[in-house]
Amino acid sequence: MTKLNTSQNQPALLALLTKSMLVGAGIALLVISFFVFGVDAPDPEWGKLWRIKPLIVNPLAGALGGAFYAFMSYQSSRGFNRTLAVLLSLVVYFVGLWLGTVLGLAGTMWD
Repeated sequence: MTKLNTSQNQPALLALLTKSMLVGAGIALLVISFFVFGVDAPDPEWGKLWRIKPLIVNPLAGALGGAFYAFMSYQSSRGFNRTLAVLLSLVVYFVGLWLGTVLGLAGTMWD
């Protein structure tokens, strides 16, 4: 019985995961930047550093959505329906982006 070397696929999978997470986080950062930096006169109750929370939480949610896309891409290469994988990835990404935006802006712009 011969042993298969599966370590050759690991760099490609890690590269796909990293790229997907960076793209997901970048899109989320652009979306939340539109809201955060569009505020002309923030409420004094929010504090001076109110922008930090949404600028951290939303890209993390986007990165998780990108990781889910990479996982579904991996599953589609193993036989899962490619169209269903992409659609499910988009739904999960946009729901995660929405939840990240709500969580990031909770207590400030989202009341």
